[in-house]
Amino acid sequence: MPRFLVERTFPDGLGLPANADGAQACLGVVGKNAKEGVTWVHSYCTPDRKKTFCIYDGPSPESIRVAAQANGLPVDRISEVRVLDPYFLH
Repeated sequence: MPRFLVERTFPDGLGLPANADGAQACLGVVGKNAKEGVTWVHSYCTPDRKKTFCIYDGPSPESIRVAAQANGLPVDRISEVRVLDPYFLH
């Protein structure tokens, strides 16, 4: 399955609370993603919470876009990526 880096901008900051409501919102994202064969692996967020960089597995960039739209999430850019491990030469 291809892996993608999804860049997103939240002009007012990502409003995901660190509580049960936030956890429930994340589960909703996971469920809608699954309908498109997309798996959210993990995300990185800038300290001001205005940019996120999310790692997803999915069949295509279009499937990522469809899942994002279903979740009401912005998409700035989708790049197919591969793992580069600094220890692979040891």
